[in-house]
Amino acid sequence: MKVEEWDKQKVLELFKKYRFNRYIERFSLEGEANKDEQTGINFEIKEVKTEEELQKLVKMLKAEEKMIYNLGLRNKTDVAGYIIPKEIISISIYVQNTVYYYEFDEKREEFIQYFKAIFEEKKLTGYEQSRDYILLKQIGITPNHFEFDVKIAAYLLNPVSSKYPLEGLSITYANIDIVEYLKQNGIQEEKQQLNLFETVEEKTESKQKQESIISVYAIAKLEKILKEKLQQEDSYKLFTDIEMPLVKVLADMQYTGMKVDKEELISYGNILKSELQSLTEEIYHLVGEEFNINSPKQLGEILFEKLKLPYAKKTKSGYSTDVDALEKIRNEHPVVTKILDYRAMAKLNSTYVEGLLPYINKEDNRIHSYFHQTVTATGRISSTEPNLQNIPTRNDAGKKIRKAFKPSEGCVFLDADYSQIELRVLAHISGDEHMIEAFLNDEDIHKQAASKVLGIPIEEVTHEQRSNAKAVNFGIVYGISDFGLAGQLGVSRKEAKGYIDQYLEKYSGIKKFMDDIVEETKGKGYVETLFHRKRQIPELKSSNYMVRQFGARAAMNTPIQGTAADIMKIAMIDVFNKLQVAGLKSKLVLQVHDELLIDTVIEEKEQVSEILKTCMENAIKLKVPLKVELSEANDWYNAK
Repeated sequence: MKVEEWDKQKVLELFKKYRFNRYIERFSLEGEANKDEQTGINFEIKEVKTEEELQKLVKMLKAEEKMIYNLGLRNKTDVAGYIIPKEIISISIYVQNTVYYYEFDEKREEFIQYFKAIFEEKKLTGYEQSRDYILLKQIGITPNHFEFDVKIAAYLLNPVSSKYPLEGLSITYANIDIVEYLKQNGIQEEKQQLNLFETVEEKTESKQKQESIISVYAIAKLEKILKEKLQQEDSYKLFTDIEMPLVKVLADMQYTGMKVDKEELISYGNILKSELQSLTEEIYHLVGEEFNINSPKQLGEILFEKLKLPYAKKTKSGYSTDVDALEKIRNEHPVVTKILDYRAMAKLNSTYVEGLLPYINKEDNRIHSYFHQTVTATGRISSTEPNLQNIPTRNDAGKKIRKAFKPSEGCVFLDADYSQIELRVLAHISGDEHMIEAFLNDEDIHKQAASKVLGIPIEEVTHEQRSNAKAVNFGIVYGISDFGLAGQLGVSRKEAKGYIDQYLEKYSGIKKFMDDIVEETKGKGYVETLFHRKRQIPELKSSNYMVRQFGARAAMNTPIQGTAADIMKIAMIDVFNKLQVAGLKSKLVLQVHDELLIDTVIEEKEQVSEILKTCMENAIKLKVPLKVELSEANDWYNAK
């Protein structure tokens, strides 16, 4: 029954990892380790100040096989023309347990003169190298050999986290506490009050220097540790062959950007505003009074008190008027459809017209969206600031936003779209004979599904039956439930369940795959793609039924979505490299799920079409062929 002393060292490590700084103070744990033990840090620092020292450093780097580096940055005040509004003011380099720190600030030409060849010729290890690519490209340096990005390595080891700050990775994997190191070197956390004799500038400069020095040391240590872990997880080939070559491809897409006709976008915004005004007047006329359509409280009172519509659901702030609530009463009164149209139109204008305008670069009239490869758990590429992958395509009003996106002068857009790639991957992984047969014979997969499930000849399948089969086909990929399918098809839950059961009976290979993958994942704790991209799924062991169901859906769709994403990445790398090797001026500018868009010089059109089709259709050999549909247009709207 004796109460044993708890392990203060381990507790300290946990508190540091999760930044429980108050608890470290409350339990007096600061003195639990000496400086080296606390930070795991032991290296020399050499500040490069003279040109002679710089020449000596560059000579040494030229003899090295690779460079481990970290760029010190400062926000730019004049941001026009800058894709990333920061400038490089220093560089820290790790060589044989020594950090060399060189601050050039006003001597940028000197930095370019000495480091251009090194960045363009050497293998490079760093952190967030897609950002580095753009910052260096902005000053005339094009890095060619990104070998190891610790952020991407950490993402592959734990893809369900969406953030990978260097401070967190350093503590988790290398027991290096960057915050503690800065504190011990006189750099307090930013919230701390300055003393009477200290200026913000001095403090910031000092912090920037110390942060850059400790960061490059952490990067060097993390490279070794993360490389070993990737090899243990059988994910190192995925890292070296797909993820690292993709860094430059995505960064170059961001750097190139997409040209936008600002006047056309504003003009379309004016059309939307005019339609909003007409809808507003129609809504007022239908309800017999004016009110604030954007106020859920006022809208609820109009619909459920004045018009006395059914299915009223009261909340603390008033009646529920979200999309689900309005869809239930759509057929009860003509004003409901008008309100739904008004909301859709208002969102289009605010998010996709007024929302896009601030992102148009004043220097080149292009939008330079960020493309991320460390956000989604399945390996899909995502886009932000702005999200070009999210521009609506289901209705024509939303799709018209794409009309404002134009090719460069003397160019056209070439668009290549994978045909049903996820279903083709499903056919390959599941080995289902009916699905494989349909793709090998180039049949309409949705008509075939309707024919098999309903037991009718394929030529008798109606448009509606094909649509229902399509919903089931794609629903299977995403692990749809009978409840979800019922909502999509507008049928009862029982009918939807019957449809799914019949489908899985006919496509027994898919049913076996789904059952087996869930059981296998439950045992292993993770699921993987054909390229060994792994995703941990602890939800399958939860005591909560809904959480387990989510885990089952993730186990089913990750190998399909993830493999499709990997295939697209391989195709992108191959297209990018072949365009460069052929010395073409055409540029890859956008990736949207299964679609690639190339800003193509008109004279290069035939060559680029051939490269696109060949690279995409031969990215991987499956049991069924990969098929690509090509189109060309003078704006993004007409490119498909």
